[in-house]
Amino acid sequence: MTEHDPDKAVREKLLSFARQAGADGADVIAMRAQNLDVSVRKGALEDAVRSESFGIGLRVFRGARHAYGSSADASDDGLRKLAVQVAAMAEAVPPDEFSVLADSDLLAKNVSDLDLYDPAEMLSVQGLSDMARRAEAAALAVAGITNSDGAHAGQGVHWIGLSTSNGFSSAYAHSGTHLSLSMIAGTGDSMETDHAGAQATYASDVEDAAIIGVRAAERTMARLNPRTGKTGRFPVLFDRRVASSLLRSLTRGVSGPRLAKGTSFLQGRLGQAICAPGITIIDDPLKKRGVRSNPFDGEGLAVSRKVIVENGVLSSLFLDLRSARRLNMAPTGHATRGLSSPPSPSPSNIWIEAGPQTRDQMIKDIGEGFLITDLMGASISLSTGDYSRGASGFWIENGEIAYPVAEMTIAGNLKDMLMSMTPASDLEFRDGVDSPSLRVDGMTVATR
Repeated sequence: MTEHDPDKAVREKLLSFARQAGADGADVIAMRAQNLDVSVRKGALEDAVRSESFGIGLRVFRGARHAYGSSADASDDGLRKLAVQVAAMAEAVPPDEFSVLADSDLLAKNVSDLDLYDPAEMLSVQGLSDMARRAEAAALAVAGITNSDGAHAGQGVHWIGLSTSNGFSSAYAHSGTHLSLSMIAGTGDSMETDHAGAQATYASDVEDAAIIGVRAAERTMARLNPRTGKTGRFPVLFDRRVASSLLRSLTRGVSGPRLAKGTSFLQGRLGQAICAPGITIIDDPLKKRGVRSNPFDGEGLAVSRKVIVENGVLSSLFLDLRSARRLNMAPTGHATRGLSSPPSPSPSNIWIEAGPQTRDQMIKDIGEGFLITDLMGASISLSTGDYSRGASGFWIENGEIAYPVAEMTIAGNLKDMLMSMTPASDLEFRDGVDSPSLRVDGMTVATR
């Protein structure tokens, strides 16, 4: 559909100019976006911002040399100038035998329709502000909530198109709608704040605003009057809202560039157990309406659903073409890229599959421990796996949530943490990097 590929002619023209400038090969990426965002506080519209952007990026190969450049000028003169400049840059840089265009047999042949474009009329400033107001009003109606830190709603569409000199040309449009708010409870030095939010590809799939508002309020109320936890080694339960941070650390540890440099705490572990038995991690770029779905990767490669960890065993990595060649492996179709930067691998929709126990059942099994609902700061070494973060949440005693705690620190090593993870059953697909609550035993917990 033309509406999903508004810049095909511009991309093809830039490829032509690159060939004329002496390119042996080239690829062009175009990105276009339209966004509308509003902010509401105590029922009043505070801000509304509408933005549109366009950019086009060129990568030129001359032998084993390559260079990048980008522009917001889609005129013939602007495109021609970009091609000449980037081609000249490619003559001046050192050769890189690992950076190449994809072989034609790796390119996506049949681009899937992943239902990423919401055909409904985009919401107006009034429509978005009404959504934010409903969420805030529901939160303010909860007894004990004393103020609002604001509610934010937004909607946008992004168009991403890629054309290469060896025959690939395709594009897709990805819509998105989001809503978030932050509330305040208590007064003076006893004030606490917390938040809630939701996002979805289709506006109709966004969770009801009032439910989001009540969730933000209840989270805030639960944080009132925090106490000091204890110091020692305890089981730690990462609530699902923060558990995905462990998944993000794992994905960075199995990223091709880091592995090629030999700087990962998971170096050489492909085919070996890196997580506890029962842990399965899925990456699926073809998930319908997924917030991180993509029908092809940033180098035009075909993409597919992959099991990254199966029953604890690392079974796949995140590889773009360059890192795959450095590791003498096949690329995995995970390349992402900007307008004037090289491709690099990144997960798409990725999640840890749910376990059999509910979060409440896990809490009942903990005699004493720490339920974490918020993380801050970070001292994480992806080379060694050493891990330390500030945390707050709730202290568990005798299998029950006893009281809120703040200004805590947790520490351990990611290698040990992954091997002792147990997933709960509360997985929800919200952010594209999703996890159920995760119990991790034997972490060091300390007061600040």
